[in-house]
Amino acid sequence: MPKVDILNMSGEKVGEIELNDEIFGIEISEPAMHQVIVAQLANRRQGTQSAKTRSEVSGGGKKPWRQKGTGRARQGSTRSPQWRHGGIVFAPKPRSYRQLVNKKVRRLAMKSAFSVKVAENSIIVLDKLEMEEIKTKKFVELLNNLKIEEKALFVLAEPDDVVMRSARNLPRVQLTLVNTLNVYDIMNNGKFVVTADAVKKIEEVFA
Repeated sequence: MPKVDILNMSGEKVGEIELNDEIFGIEISEPAMHQVIVAQLANRRQGTQSAKTRSEVSGGGKKPWRQKGTGRARQGSTRSPQWRHGGIVFAPKPRSYRQLVNKKVRRLAMKSAFSVKVAENSIIVLDKLEMEEIKTKKFVELLNNLKIEEKALFVLAEPDDVVMRSARNLPRVQLTLVNTLNVYDIMNNGKFVVTADAVKKIEEVFA
């Protein structure tokens, strides 16, 4: 089982934790992670884009000039795609971009993402993450103590309004809960910072 140091909010080592091999130490499946991330980003799309085809643009009922004898190309309508104010050839219409992913593939992708962070030594386990008052400055101090310079995903076991509001103005910090974790957020952030309680909850959920 992979062992990871447990740090306090001052960045000091206060213990060690053994991570479950079946969740944090599996053989990484890049195809599964790719499929899940593509599906997740596709499912975010609203699919409300719309434009008019030549049959939907108003006007253009009259033939602009006679078929022959003018020396110009024949035209049947001033709302054809080549005309200004004409319709769009393959106009986008409202549609669903939703992609479905098998449950086993989703679980494999999550475990692979966890394993990537362990393999890259990009996981930081905190004994706890608590704050007495809402202070962005205090959260910046935490980042400095943990020597985090890149984007970081912080994972809590339970909602903590004080912590979340202290971090919400920091552009390179993202906070989430165990039950809202997803592959894209894990892989899109350099550091994966998780509390000891959240680790236990992750192992319960994905066991």
